[in-house]
Amino acid sequence: MRTWFVSGRTVPPGAAKISPVENFESFDGTRLAFHRVGEGSPLICVPGGPMRASAYLGTLGGLADHHELLLLDLRGTGDSQPPVDPQTYRADRQLADVEALRTHLGLDRVAVAAHSAGAAIAVHHAAADPDRVSHLVLINPSPRVVDLEISDDDRLQAVEKRRGEPWFPAAYAALQRLWAGDATDEDFTRIAPLNYGRWDAEAQADAALGRNEEALPHYYAGAPAAPSAVKAPVLLITGDYDPQIPPHRAADYAALFPDATLAVAPDTAHSAFVDQPTWFRETVTAFLR
Repeated sequence: MRTWFVSGRTVPPGAAKISPVENFESFDGTRLAFHRVGEGSPLICVPGGPMRASAYLGTLGGLADHHELLLLDLRGTGDSQPPVDPQTYRADRQLADVEALRTHLGLDRVAVAAHSAGAAIAVHHAAADPDRVSHLVLINPSPRVVDLEISDDDRLQAVEKRRGEPWFPAAYAALQRLWAGDATDEDFTRIAPLNYGRWDAEAQADAALGRNEEALPHYYAGAPAAPSAVKAPVLLITGDYDPQIPPHRAADYAALFPDATLAVAPDTAHSAFVDQPTWFRETVTAFLR
């Protein structure tokens, strides 16, 4: 299945303190990389895509001013090695990479944040190792990992809010062809603006970035996650016109956890930390405090 949303957009780290790349060995001997950005209490950050390098997360809207972001390059992306066994690209296997990073850092418990499809790994990890996760931040999370179906009508509620944009007629027509099963390659390009709060040069450059195509058939192949097993408090963030996880369905997602708070960013699509950095930074900092 071809996904029609690409998670995130490139955010330059700005003045945040960035360390050289660091490596550690995961459960199967694969050498993985992570990058430290900023200073403060640690926050493991899992990128989306699925399977994009972590660099696009940047400072997470300036969150690096308050926390040391540990940006994990998932296996076969960025500075991390590809695995010998492609089955380990499954999200329910990559949870062990997050746990290996926690162990490498010598942390008894750690806060974890994940964007978009990265939520699949983070929720699996928090459910499998509930005593090791202190807080879980899900940023515009993909709902596939919890088998929450988002209908075309659900998405349309978010899409219609963009009707005044100059690119909307072409994007809307392409979206109709996609739902009818008649989409062309060009149509996937036409609907890309729906995923960004501002369809500017930065967003267009991000939309053109690639991901690990070899990993995609495996990523969601495992069993669904069990959000009811997560002990940590959860902050679930979406945008008021995010078509991947519209606010009314984000509420259903949050309700699957024992302790979750839903926060909806205004005038925001699928990357709240880009579209509303101040709101995002203040909301997440208050949650993690």
